[in-house]
Amino acid sequence: MIINSPAIVVHSLRYAESDLIVTLFTRTSGLRSYLVRGVLKSKRGKLRASLFQPLTILEIQAFHKDKGTLERIKEAKVLTVYKTLYADPVKSGLVFFISEMIKNSIQEEEENKALYEFLESSLIWLDTNTTIGNFHITFLTKLTQYLGFYPDISHIQLPYFNMLEGGFQSISSTYCVEGEHITQFKKFLGTTFEACMNIRLSKSVRSDILTMLLVYFELHLHGFRKPKSLSVLNEIFN
Repeated sequence: MIINSPAIVVHSLRYAESDLIVTLFTRTSGLRSYLVRGVLKSKRGKLRASLFQPLTILEIQAFHKDKGTLERIKEAKVLTVYKTLYADPVKSGLVFFISEMIKNSIQEEEENKALYEFLESSLIWLDTNTTIGNFHITFLTKLTQYLGFYPDISHIQLPYFNMLEGGFQSISSTYCVEGEHITQFKKFLGTTFEACMNIRLSKSVRSDILTMLLVYFELHLHGFRKPKSLSVLNEIFN
């Protein structure tokens, strides 16, 4: 089957001398992996290695066998040209962190237009805005909505956040956390990227929120692994 779809580059891995195995999150078919032959040596072909930088937004034409094997890309072109995402050192650090989070969080090989549109709009927002200190917190919080474990805010006034149940409660129990970072985390729930950038956080509180969110992902996603780029991200924001 031939598909035409926007797609976001999640990960690429060198294979043999000149090939790449590329993982894309497509609008029409979810997460798919492709074998791109000869791309590391080709200078004049339709497919170039530069197309497959992390989080590049592409328009692809591909052959899908839908048998759980590597698919094949026939054509690809950049759909959205970023202005700052790869040039700004802070944003570049976020690129590697976000791509790892997507790779470690999303497994579905089926259409999910809402999730695709969230990812695409988030990346464009990051590229076009300058106040981005809380972007990774906001992105991860909003991502839980599309993965099925967004926190229940019906009792948001209560002090303890139960990470296993995904809700707030009045007394502590296993997997409950409280403190200044939870008080501040509540401000990220049910609001926009723009509003979240105005939340003032100390370095330690921002770090504590991120640590809590990664544990939250671990509890709700089977096989989830913390991103290797976390240490780089912590250096950027600390």
